Amino acid sequence: MSKELEDRFHSYAKSVRDYCTKIKWDVINKEYIKQVIRSSGSISANYTEASDDLGKSDEKMKIKISRREAKETIKWLDLTLTYEDKSLEKLKLQLIDEGEQIRKILSAIIIKLGG
Repeated sequence: MSKELEDRFHSYAKSVRDYCTKIKWDVINKEYIKQVIRSSGSISANYTEASDDLGKSDEKMKIKISRREAKETIKWLDLTLTYEDKSLEKLKLQLIDEGEQIRKILSAIIIKLGG
């Protein structure tokens, strides 16, 4: 697995975490924040585990899990409320876009590994 991608996915998880510290912690966002923190961290964690050389099928499964977590992260981010704060909304959209890019990268890796 690529060290560059590993670093990118780790950085993404940290960016999502930092976004979550900026949004309002209310009864609605509280649940979304918990979910998005877990799923964004799981992208990086599963990608890292894919490089543990446990065989091609395990590698592919971990990459698929990473992709699934990227999809979930996008969904949870979209559900967070920014209460019309333009700077937070812009940050949220940037994180969603990066999540989409990560999902596409992981999809390409899965195709390369044979589906």
